[in-house]
Order: sequence, then structure tokens, then C-alpha cells
Amino acid sequence: MSAIGFVGVGTMGLPMARNLARAGWRVLAHDASAQALTRAREAGAGTPGSLAALAACATVITMLPDGRAVREVLLELLPSLASGSVAIDMSSSSPIGTRELGAALAKKRIAMIDAPVSGGVRKAVDATLSIMVGGDTETIARVRPVLEAMGKQIFLTGALGSGHAMKALNNYVSAAGLAAAAEAVLAGQRFGLEANTVVDVLNASTGMNNSTLNKFHQFILSRRFDAGFSLDLMVKDLRTAIEVAHATGSPVPLGEACLAAWTAAQAALGSGADHTAAVRYWEKLAGSELGGTG
Repeated sequence: MSAIGFVGVGTMGLPMARNLARAGWRVLAHDASAQALTRAREAGAGTPGSLAALAACATVITMLPDGRAVREVLLELLPSLASGSVAIDMSSSSPIGTRELGAALAKKRIAMIDAPVSGGVRKAVDATLSIMVGGDTETIARVRPVLEAMGKQIFLTGALGSGHAMKALNNYVSAAGLAAAAEAVLAGQRFGLEANTVVDVLNASTGMNNSTLNKFHQFILSRRFDAGFSLDLMVKDLRTAIEVAHATGSPVPLGEACLAAWTAAQAALGSGADHTAAVRYWEKLAGSELGGTG
């Protein structure tokens, strides 16, 4: 199998790169963090020590914080990439920026697809991510075995940029669900209900969502606040979702209120917090800590 370049072997990228290596590909990893590269070597990836070394790969995957970082990496590699190479951006990037970058790469006969993921660290580890893929169908077919080594469900969403639009909209719905559940559990506890009971009832009733199922007991009521997806990235993805809505003329009053709530939590907690820690800010507004006396 040909070598795959993988740029960004952090919390999500590392297990994804590991699964590619386990599937038989030779993976060449690059990251700004020396510690991340050490972990990548332990996971079976090669670490040539420079971004330029990845230009020899027929496929280059980016898993970076935002589209700006992706653009910098791919444009730096562009002069050295062979014609016919494929760039796969699995980051949560702006769909508009993705289309602009794809057009720039196409001038040099480099194909691009966007393939953001959902499922968090747990599903990255066991290769069961959901992957939303936008781009040319023939290019997607060429790299589908690569995607299948990292994910269980591969959704073809349409033209280039559509995967990133879908990811942002998904994260908007996820963020809204977590915020609504946090408000409900706080109100329930202040009324006299046990927080654990509120979450259990939600999970057995129509109020169930991904956050009530997979985050409240595990990361919020436990006070761990370490689900593995940052508050900064959640706010970024919310902004992208609102941009998509505005670009299409779609009204999103709830989305705008949701963005305001999460942005306020980000401002209060500072950079680096896990997205589940936003509940701490909403607890402060309520004057109650979940699991406490209410």
C-alpha cells in the first residue's frame, strides 16, 4: 500500500493515524508538537521530521484545528505534491474556505475532498467514526478504503465543502441539545429533583439526545469535564453553522441564541476548556452545582 501523509496527530488524529497503520498503510505523520510525534511513532507511524517529506505521499490527510491551518499546510506542500495526489481534510473547516482551497489545488491537478468526522475520541479509537464526505465521486471512490479504516459510516454529502457544512450543522444541533439539557437538569435540581434522576428520565423519554446519553453521567455529573472536544472548537463550529445558514438566507434565531450562550461560556472559562465544562458557567448563572444540594 502507498504511504499516507497525516498532518495533525493530536487527540483525534492520533487514533485515526494508528488505525490506518493497523490497516496496513505506511503512515508518515507531522505535527507541531514533539510530544504528539513521539506518540505517533509509538502508534506505528513514521515521523520524518518535516512537512516537506509528506509531499511524496499520494494521499495527505489533515486533521487540524481550523481551515486556516489546513490552507497553510496544503499550500506549503502544493509545489511538491505529485499531480494526481489527493488531499483529504478531515478537520472541521469552513465549507466556503474549503471550496476556495479546492479550486487552488485543482489548478495543480491535486484533488481534494472534505471528510470531517463525528463520534469523538472513543469512536476514533475503535475506528467507528461517522465520516461526512464531500467531493468528486471518483476521487472519493479512490480513497474510500482509507476512510473505511477510520470510520464505520461513510456518508456522501455532495460537492466539495458539503461535508464541512454538514459537520458544522451537526455540531450546532449537538451544542443546542447539550445546552437545553443543562438548563433542564439545573432547573430540575433546583426544583428538588436529583440530577441523576433527571438525566435517567430524559434518557428513557423523548428528551433524550446524544449529550444526555453520552456526556452527562460520564463527563458532567462525574465532574470530569474531559470528553475530548474543546469548547473553543465547539464555538468555532457553531460560528461556521451560523455562517452556512446566513449564506443561504436561512433564519436561525435559535442558532444565534445558542452561539451567544456558548460564546459567553467560552469567555468566562477561557481558552483550553473541554466543551462539557460550559456547564460550569451555566451552573454559575444558576447559583447551583449539579450533584449538589441545588
